[in-house]
Amino acid sequence: MTTPHDTPSRRPAPLPSLTGLRFIAAVLVFFFHSSFFEPLTNPFADRGQAEGFQWLFSKAGWMGVSFFFVLSGFVLTWSSRRDDTVVAFWRRRLLKIFPNHVAMWALAMVLFAGAATPLTAWLPNLFLIHSWFPQHGIYISVNAPSWSLCSELLFYLLFPFLIRPVRRIRTERLWAWAGAMVAGMVALEAAVDLLVPAQPRTPEGFPISSLQFWLGYNFPPGRLFEFVLGMLLARLVLAGRFPRVPLAGALALAVAGYALALNVPFLYGFTVATVVPVGVLVCAVALADLRDERTLLGGRVMRWLGEVSFGFYLAQYVVLYYGRTHVLHNRTYGLVGGVLELLVMLLVTLALGWLLMVCVERPVMRRWARPRSSSTPRTPSEPVLVSPAA
Repeated sequence: MTTPHDTPSRRPAPLPSLTGLRFIAAVLVFFFHSSFFEPLTNPFADRGQAEGFQWLFSKAGWMGVSFFFVLSGFVLTWSSRRDDTVVAFWRRRLLKIFPNHVAMWALAMVLFAGAATPLTAWLPNLFLIHSWFPQHGIYISVNAPSWSLCSELLFYLLFPFLIRPVRRIRTERLWAWAGAMVAGMVALEAAVDLLVPAQPRTPEGFPISSLQFWLGYNFPPGRLFEFVLGMLLARLVLAGRFPRVPLAGALALAVAGYALALNVPFLYGFTVATVVPVGVLVCAVALADLRDERTLLGGRVMRWLGEVSFGFYLAQYVVLYYGRTHVLHNRTYGLVGGVLELLVMLLVTLALGWLLMVCVERPVMRRWARPRSSSTPRTPSEPVLVSPAA
């Protein structure tokens, strides 16, 4: 079977519905962060409504992180070219994430983080190495969701070296390797559960220690399992070895995985309960695009929202935290008022994400992503896929 990897001159088939799906995942992250009690981003005055809102979206961020990390490996493998160079790849990836990150880092420092964040936290955050530190005040600091960019940065640095052995895996062994990635995730969470002390608890009040949280969720090498799984799934789809799954069935499986995450022991709700449904959903949506099926996710509006999703993701915590604590002064509301506040916050976040895209991301990519003297065909720009903080 001829694939884009076998013929470097061909561009891979576009996957517009996966672009649209990115925004759905980013919105889940938004609602996850808007449901907190500490800091108080939850807008509902009624305790039952507030706790119900928090419970409903308590795993949304963590399912989103798996989705984005799996999708990152999938899309980078899908769009990779044999004639691409390591330096050219790194150039595009670093220019894609750092300008937006620095812009939101600076805004967060000016608005609220600068007065309370020591040099030992904000400096690692600026250079996207803060998730390598086990201290809670470092790996969750400044613009909290930026922790996931540390993992993405590791993925980008390793991808040119991972893609070669992944391409060499025999097609009939891809499923075994994919299973090994899932098994690795289970083993990691089990080791953290059984071997790492469960005290002292996290500042957010989760039923695990800060060290367990860091090792089970934030530590970048532990997230490589999801990224490599995405790479393997891309190869399975390219080779025609992934079964045809109806979109409705894939969505139902994702809902079932989320329900499972709500009921398994805490650590296993990070990734283990949802990663298989996430992988099936990514592949099902990609196959629908390959069959030229019309989906709501592939429409013009959803594609635009998916393109804005990176800026939306980076902006959402700044909008929620600053808006709730400094503008609304932690006021809470009834059901209608709370829903209206969430809608306003979402629209403000979307507007700020759009500004990041048009004023920072696109100008930087146009100006510096490719050497001006290059005459090689343009490599399709892979979306940056990031995940929620917790």
